[in-house]
Amino acid sequence: MKSLHKIAFVLLVIGGLNWLLVAFGYNLVDSLLGTGSTLSMLVYIIVGLSAVYEAVTHKKNCKNCNPGGGQM
Repeated sequence: MKSLHKIAFVLLVIGGLNWLLVAFGYNLVDSLLGTGSTLSMLVYIIVGLSAVYEAVTHKKNCKNCNPGGGQM
């Protein structure tokens, strides 16, 4: 599960950086994979599922939310 957490975290960072670029009028995912393409939709779905996973498992994995516990 530790590796799944790391993958989800990396995907969330990538998604967050893309949103930062969107705020400045540039969508990196759409630029690389094509606007509305199946591949870009798949990237958005995977990043979204990563966010759901992190939201559901955050308290268990976070050292600050669960002192003495967590996986890291």
